[in-house]
Amino acid sequence: MNLGSFVRDTRTRSRTSFVRAAVKGISFSFLLSTAWVAPAAPIFAQQFQFNTVRVEGNQRIGDSAVLSQAGIARGQAVSAGQLNDAFQRLNNSGLFESVSIEPQGSTLTITVVELPTINRISFEGNRRIKDDALEAVIGSTSRRVFNPTQAEKDAAAIAQAYSNDGRLSARVQPKVIRRNQNRVDLVFEIFEGDNIEVERLSFVGNRIYSDRRLRRVLGTKQAGLFRRLVRRDTFVEDRVEFDKQLLRDFYLSRGYVDMRVNSVNAELTEERDGFFVGFNIQEGQQFQFGQVSVTSELPNVDGDAYAQIVRVKPGVIYSPTLVEADIARLERQAIRDGVDFMRVEPRVTRNERTLTLDVEFVLSRGPRVFVERIDIEGNTTTLDRVIRRQFDSVEGDPFNPREIRQAAERIRALGYFETAEVNAREGSTPEQVVVDVDVEETPTGSLNFGGSFSSSDGFGVAVSFAEENFLGRGQKLFLNVSTASDARRYGLRFVEPSLLGRDVSLGIEFDYSEENSSFSTYDSNRFTFRPSLTFPVSENGRLQLRYTAQAVEVTERDPVENGAIIQNDIDAGELFDSSIGYEYTYDTRRTGLDPNAGVLFRFSQDFGGIGGDQEYVRTVARVAGEKKFLNEELTLRASLEGGALAWRGGTNRAVDRFLLSSSQMRGFEPGGIGPRDTGSENGDSLGGNLYLVGRLEAQFPLGLPEEYGIRGGVFYDVGNLWDLSDVNIGGSTVSGESGSFRHVIGVSIFWDTPLGPLQFNISDALRKEEFDREQKFEVTLQTEF
Repeated sequence: MNLGSFVRDTRTRSRTSFVRAAVKGISFSFLLSTAWVAPAAPIFAQQFQFNTVRVEGNQRIGDSAVLSQAGIARGQAVSAGQLNDAFQRLNNSGLFESVSIEPQGSTLTITVVELPTINRISFEGNRRIKDDALEAVIGSTSRRVFNPTQAEKDAAAIAQAYSNDGRLSARVQPKVIRRNQNRVDLVFEIFEGDNIEVERLSFVGNRIYSDRRLRRVLGTKQAGLFRRLVRRDTFVEDRVEFDKQLLRDFYLSRGYVDMRVNSVNAELTEERDGFFVGFNIQEGQQFQFGQVSVTSELPNVDGDAYAQIVRVKPGVIYSPTLVEADIARLERQAIRDGVDFMRVEPRVTRNERTLTLDVEFVLSRGPRVFVERIDIEGNTTTLDRVIRRQFDSVEGDPFNPREIRQAAERIRALGYFETAEVNAREGSTPEQVVVDVDVEETPTGSLNFGGSFSSSDGFGVAVSFAEENFLGRGQKLFLNVSTASDARRYGLRFVEPSLLGRDVSLGIEFDYSEENSSFSTYDSNRFTFRPSLTFPVSENGRLQLRYTAQAVEVTERDPVENGAIIQNDIDAGELFDSSIGYEYTYDTRRTGLDPNAGVLFRFSQDFGGIGGDQEYVRTVARVAGEKKFLNEELTLRASLEGGALAWRGGTNRAVDRFLLSSSQMRGFEPGGIGPRDTGSENGDSLGGNLYLVGRLEAQFPLGLPEEYGIRGGVFYDVGNLWDLSDVNIGGSTVSGESGSFRHVIGVSIFWDTPLGPLQFNISDALRKEEFDREQKFEVTLQTEF
C-alpha cells in the first residue's frame, strides 16, 4: 500500500469516528434552532459525566495508558470541548491508526485501532548506497510501532543521502505491505537517478590568481576524463559551502584580508545533467606586516625580552596563521617563565596608504581560571590517554582557551575520529572549567592491493596492511609485500608516536628484500633491523637516533661470468653490518613564513663497526628549496645532495657503496654512471664512495583543462659518482674511478590520474662518459586500489 493512501485512509476513519460521536452525544441542531426564538438567556455548555469508561480494540497498549493519554477519569465531568481535546490527544499520540469516542449515557466507549508494528524494513532499487549505510540514516526500526510521519522523514533523509552523493534527482517512495497479527513491512522504493556533475567551475572578480589556480584550491572539481572514477566532480551543496571557506583561507594566508565570496551561483545545464558553478569573489588588496611590537601590561614582564621571540618581521606578507603562531610562542615562553594566566592580544592597525598592518602583541593578565577536569566521551576503541596527551594542560593547570583550540586541532589531525568536538564549560565553581571532548571514531585500518611499474624494477604487485591506531593505543603498524619482476620486498614497521607520554617517537623496522635487477649481473639479498628514536629539537627541526643491523649477501646469477671485483663480492658470502647513526631534519615547508616557499635540509651519519664485519663512516646531506612564481602558476625546485663513505676496515663491496638511481640522477639507468669494470664482458657497475648531484626543475601548466590533471616540466641535472678507495681492483680494468660531472636536460609530463601519479621523463645527456648507460625515456606509476 502506498504510504499516502495509508495516511489518508487513517485520517478519514478518525474524522468519521469523531463526527459519529459528536452527533450521538450533542444535539447541536436543536440548540441552534432554538437560539433565534427563545429570549436571551445564559447558554451553558453541555456537560457529560461517565460512571464507566470502556476501552476497546487495544492489544499492546493497556487501558490505563489509553485513559492517561486521553486525560479522562471515571466520574469526571467533561464538556464537549474536552471530549474533542481527548480525541485529538489520542489521535496525535502516534500510537493509533484510528480513534473513536462514543458517549452512551453514563458510559464512554473509546475504540482504538493500534498502528501496526514494523515486521521488516527493506530497500529496493539502491545500488550506489548499501543497505547498511541507509539503515544508519533512518529512524524507523523493526519490531517497533510504525509511524507514517517518521516514514516520510526517513524517505527525506534517504533522498538527502543521495543528494550528498551528487544524485539530486533521486526519489524515494515509502510503501507498506500489511501482514498478519497487525504487522507491516516497510519498503523504501528508491530511484537513484544519475550523478549531476559539475561541468564548469568559473570565477568572477579574480585578478591576481587565475581560474586554473583557484580550481586547485577547491574540493569540488570539474568533470574530466575519469569522471566515473573521480567522485569530487559531483555537485554537493555542502561541499560548495566548504569551498567558500577554502577560498577565504587561501587568500587570507597570502595577505588578502579583505577577500570576500560575494555569492555562488549554481545553474543546471539545458540537459539537466550538470551544473555550471560560478564563484563571485572580491580579492581586495594584498597587505604586508608593518611595525611589529610587543607591549607588556604586566609587572615584572619585560616586553622587549618577549619581542625577541616574535618571528614575523616587517615586509612579510600578512597571514593570520603567522600571528597565531607567534601568540603561541609568547604564551609558551610565559609558562616557562612561570607567568600564569598571561594572555596575548594582537591589536592590528590598518595603514591604507602603505598597505601594511601594524601588529602590537599586548601581554595582559587573563582571568584566574583553572582546568577542573577533562571529560572524554565517544571513544570505544581509542584509549583516553591517547586523547589526553594531545593537551598540553592537565587537571589543575591554568586554563588557556588558545591551547584548548590547538589541542582540538591536534585531536582532529590524528585521523582516528570522524568528528571531534572540544568545548569548555563552567565547572563546579566560576573559577574552574570542564573541558568536554566528544568524539566519534572512524575505521583506522586499511588493506590495500596495488600495482606498480617503473623502468628500474618493471611491473609488480603490492599488498599492504596499515593500522594507524593499533589496539586503540595510537600506535602505527605497517605490513607490506611488494613483488616486481626485478625486485621483491617484505617489510614490517611499528611506530609508538609518544614514548612514555613524551614527544618522542619510537620506531622498529624489519625489512627483507631480494633484488635481481636487469641492470646488474648479480643478485642480492638484504635483511634489515632498525630501531630508532625521533624527537623535536626546534620548531622546524627533528633529530633521529638509530641503530641498524643488516645482513647482506651477494649471489651469483648463472650462467653469467662476472668480473673479478664482483666475483670477490660474491666470494665474501653474507656479511653482517652493525651501525649507530643520527639524522637531523630541518623542514619549513609547513611552518615557514612564506606559503609559496619552503626549505628542506637533511644531514645524517652512520658509524659502522659496532660488532659487525665492516667499519665505516657514511655521511649523507641534502638541501632542497621550492618557490612558486607568477601567481603560483610556475613552481621552481632546486636541490643539492651528496654523500661520502669512509672505510676503516672490512670488505668494501658494490652493494655497500653508493649507487645512483634514476630518482637521484635522471637520464641514466640505475647504476648507469660512476666507476665501471670495463674489462669484464658485462661491464659491471661498481658504485662509489663519493657522490654529488644537483637538480633544477620547473613545473608549469600546459594550457590544458585543469580537470585533465596534466602539467609539464623541464629539468637539468648534474652529478658525479666516483672513488674506489680500499677496493681490491686486482687485474680488472676500471673506468670512471676519478669521475667527471655528467649534465642532463629533459622534459617531464606529470599526469594525476585516479589510479595514481604518472610521470614521463624524456632526457638527453649533454655530457657523459662513453661507458655510461643512458636511459632516455622513463615512466613510473605507483597506485593502490
